[in-house]
Amino acid sequence: MDRMSLQDPVFATYAIAAALMILKAASMSWLTVLRMMQVKGGYRSPEDLRKTLLNPAPDPAQLAPDERVERIRRIQMNDLENLPFFLVAGLLFVLTDPALLTARVVLYGYVVSRALHFAAYLSARTHDTRATLWTIGSLLLIFMALRVLLVALVG
Repeated sequence: MDRMSLQDPVFATYAIAAALMILKAASMSWLTVLRMMQVKGGYRSPEDLRKTLLNPAPDPAQLAPDERVERIRRIQMNDLENLPFFLVAGLLFVLTDPALLTARVVLYGYVVSRALHFAAYLSARTHDTRATLWTIGSLLLIFMALRVLLVALVG
């Protein structure tokens, strides 16, 4: 069976995990806009103060940072710092032909760790909580990368 086919359950597991992570990361932009509309602020560019249908009463204070908007931006930056590693490591990991159970635990485990990290960040949990959840995902990435190295070097 071709490893790079959705007919392969290991690759399908990766494809599902990757699609979920991409959708989650892309949703952060939408969540940022939604939050900006809710607070009527947190804008970044001077042109955002022009009177429009969505901003009928512009105010220079709208350019001031708003913690509720900035929190979403920090979550998005964290995704952008971590997601590319997962996409590459996960794809290379699939090429090592792992057992289906191993692939599901590792790939879905990463997705769950990132979802929980998002929830912890959004709800302003402590750094210790976020760091623990980040560490789980990071260890899963390291596992995938080490497996790729081992299989590539040893065969």
